[in-house]
Amino acid sequence: MTPELTALTLAALLQVVQFFLMAIPANLEVKPGKTMSPRDGVKLEDEVSPRTARLVRAMNNHFEGLILFGIAVFVITFSDQANNKTALASYAYLVARILYVPAYAFGWTPWRSLIWAIGFCATIYLLVMALL
Repeated sequence: MTPELTALTLAALLQVVQFFLMAIPANLEVKPGKTMSPRDGVKLEDEVSPRTARLVRAMNNHFEGLILFGIAVFVITFSDQANNKTALASYAYLVARILYVPAYAFGWTPWRSLIWAIGFCATIYLLVMALL
């Protein structure tokens, strides 16, 4: 497996970890009956503590970032353009996403935004390198 695919796999597993980091406190705060309901017209993050709401937003943000990162890794890998720089960019994305979770959960400003930007720039780099 290429380093880029390894980073993508680890990023997907991070998404699973983020789900549990959000779901456990959410279920403790609003009870499973509420979290298992259809929650029509109600946003979960409006009913939990501020930190748990941040974990919900961090998880959702990673879903969004993971889509672009997955596309970038797919294109780099299957166009046979992987190299040391694309591997480094892939791991930069992964490290940034790992650091993003506590940065968002604990409200580290402006660090949260800077950490997010590192991951986003790493993804952009991969996409641009795929075109060159």
